Amino acid sequence: MTEHKEHHLPSVDILTWNEVTHWATHGNPSPPFRVEKTEAQWRELLTDRQFRITRLKGTERAHSSELCQLFEPGRYECLCCGTELFDAATKYQSHTGWPSFTQPVSPGVVAYHQDTSHGMHRIEVTCNVCDAHLGHVFPDGPEPSGLRFCINAVSLHKGPVRD
Repeated sequence: MTEHKEHHLPSVDILTWNEVTHWATHGNPSPPFRVEKTEAQWRELLTDRQFRITRLKGTERAHSSELCQLFEPGRYECLCCGTELFDAATKYQSHTGWPSFTQPVSPGVVAYHQDTSHGMHRIEVTCNVCDAHLGHVFPDGPEPSGLRFCINAVSLHKGPVRD
């Protein structure tokens, strides 16, 4: 079992870039719970494409998913563990080729990691419950947060609308 250090920031209604960079540098919020499986168990549960993207930090081809154009109410869940990650109310058309959101449903469901791969400096986002690679977050989104969670559609499952 992995031990998590809890890091508290001042309570705010909207996640900001300062908080994202703080967590990426100093450790992430505690997850609501953990789901841990071996590589073999993940391979049994996922298709090759899903495994490559969520477990090996792959990236799907831009504009390859119908989720980019889907703007219906509901929640988007982690494909691997079913944790609710994003609400459709925070989804917007970023014209980047990947589903984009301004906020996760709660601070503890997404983890932030410094990513210097491919000669770039970015912040990778993963499911904080099962460590699935989701995509990256950037400070060029719309107000009020200014965040753009650029997420691989393959890493998401559109859940049902809940009351």
